[in-house]
Amino acid sequence: MVRDPLNQPGPKDGTIQCFIQRDKRKSTYYLFLCPSPDLLVEKGKLLLSAKRTQIIPFTEYVISSNAEKLSQSSKTCIGKLRSNFVGTKYAIYDTQLAWTRANILTPEHPSQRLYSKKVSPKVQTKESYKLGHITYNLNDLGSRVPRKMHCTIHSTPESKPLVLENKEPRWHEKLQVWCLDFKGRVTVKSVKNFQLFVERGGHLDHDEVILQFGKVGEDVFTMDYRYPLSAFEAFAICLSSFDTKVACP
Repeated sequence: MVRDPLNQPGPKDGTIQCFIQRDKRKSTYYLFLCPSPDLLVEKGKLLLSAKRTQIIPFTEYVISSNAEKLSQSSKTCIGKLRSNFVGTKYAIYDTQLAWTRANILTPEHPSQRLYSKKVSPKVQTKESYKLGHITYNLNDLGSRVPRKMHCTIHSTPESKPLVLENKEPRWHEKLQVWCLDFKGRVTVKSVKNFQLFVERGGHLDHDEVILQFGKVGEDVFTMDYRYPLSAFEAFAICLSSFDTKVACP
């Protein structure tokens, strides 16, 4: 089975530039393939949409390839993001028909496992599979700087899980603020802003930003990603930043 292009990894030799538009009133989020927010309406290509719902004690974001069909039962639903009650831990689920990989994918419902030796590792199923998880912690530098993020993704082409962590900001003496270098792609200060790098052996590989997210307007945010993340995985990670973090505001 050929997977949706939105689940395919981004390019190795470049970055895909996108924007996320938020509708607070409807609790919806729209991901556009577009280099500039000024072109969103005329030239932006809609890639994914998401709707936030409160299912006590969880918060869920249903992710769809259709802006009008934002229910989990829709055929256009490709996944979801689920948080714990305080918004510090998130799980990313793939709800598409896909080849299950017993060695890396965990069923949402363990009682319905397909890991029997009698079952081929390439079995089509409509179950939800956990592709990764995201954890937030309060930054040692205080609540006015980006929170600590730790992401583990299991669906990448690499043999080992992809581990990502955010880069800590530096103190700008002249401006008297904590800042990160977003190369002009982020223009509004926010604790939601982040850059994720690959973590190897307890250290960050600062050669390449795998995913960066940041505010450029009241309800407009940039999302730039590259290999080995897919558009779906990058969007899910960014959605987690919108939630209120009770334990790490």
